[in-house]
Amino acid sequence: MENKNKTALGIDENIEGLLCYVLGFITGIIFLVLEKDNKFIRFHAMQSIVTFLALFVVSMVVGFIPFLGWILSTLIGLVGLILWLLLMFKAYQGEMYKLPIAGDFAEKQIH
Repeated sequence: MENKNKTALGIDENIEGLLCYVLGFITGIIFLVLEKDNKFIRFHAMQSIVTFLALFVVSMVVGFIPFLGWILSTLIGLVGLILWLLLMFKAYQGEMYKLPIAGDFAEKQIH
């Protein structure tokens, strides 16, 4: 399904939504700054920032715990990979797929 709504960069909305997740919170920040009007892109950019920045911080913090931290960091990495693939797929399909906590927060921030 292709979405042809207008974006600041002139890229199809679904492609730009996917790109919000490519480098995690980094591309989320880039697209949040570049895209001023498109709510679909701003939502995915904000959800990317919230989700992947939180996973990064939690992974870093638990990484300091001997042995158990390594196991937890590995599990967090696996969850991050699954979320990364799922969110890119959903954005490409043109869905405003909301994660339970991060999606609600992201939606409130862009309105």
